[in-house]
Amino acid sequence: MSTTLTPPDAQDAARRQVARDEDAASARRDRRANVVRYLGMPIFLLVVLVGLYLWVSGQELDSIEARTLTMDNLLGQTRQHITLTVYSTFFVLLLAVPLGILATRPKLRKYAPAVIGLGNAGQAIPSLGLLALLFYIFRTQPALPSTGTFPVVVSLVGYSFLPILRNTMVGLDQVDRFVLEAGRGMGMSNRKVLRSIELPLAVPVVLAGVRTALVLNVGTAALAFLFGGGGLGQTIFSGFQLRRTPVLLTGAILVAVLALLVDYLAGLIEEKLTPKGL
Repeated sequence: MSTTLTPPDAQDAARRQVARDEDAASARRDRRANVVRYLGMPIFLLVVLVGLYLWVSGQELDSIEARTLTMDNLLGQTRQHITLTVYSTFFVLLLAVPLGILATRPKLRKYAPAVIGLGNAGQAIPSLGLLALLFYIFRTQPALPSTGTFPVVVSLVGYSFLPILRNTMVGLDQVDRFVLEAGRGMGMSNRKVLRSIELPLAVPVVLAGVRTALVLNVGTAALAFLFGGGGLGQTIFSGFQLRRTPVLLTGAILVAVLALLVDYLAGLIEEKLTPKGL
């Protein structure tokens, strides 16, 4: 015996079917958006690198350009560039995050302007001027290396100090005071409140500062070769001084690709480390 649907039942079934179709369409759109989101930038950077390779291969390179644009040379400079970026960002994290935390504590808040002023001084000085100043200081101190990775990393730390420091302070200050009071009302100590409530809620803002510092360091590290630190800046300035367009463009595009790649990877890490619901 077959069952027939009454008009209201048929309408309900039709509405449920429409809702299922809309959910399926929304899921497909979300999947496409995620594909574009996660694969769009890597594919774009790959296309740029392949296009650069094809363009350079199609040029009639002279002996200087051929020696400069070898794969071993470019890979070595890229490794040096990444090393400078990673070291400087690691050390600025060790300095800026604890200082930002201390500057937001009630008993130490009066020192916050001095801490911010320290960060402003590092970024107010032009990057090349900061490198030159540190180079001069290190030359007058025999115990310190005046060239190489060390002075460049120190200058990059000074230059990228402010974004992480400021974002750490802003992230901690924007945590709802009522949430903190609720944590203390549950018997949490100040240290427990900081570790379990303030820092997790401040993570997105702090990571945004780290992302900014990484991109700054990638760009500024192009000046490292002037002080014996290596990096892709050597290719850029060689092309500029020798008036070799393929060399100049290759170095500049590689630095741009590296900056975009670092920003993309930092964005993925920021997304993974941000607590759920924020």
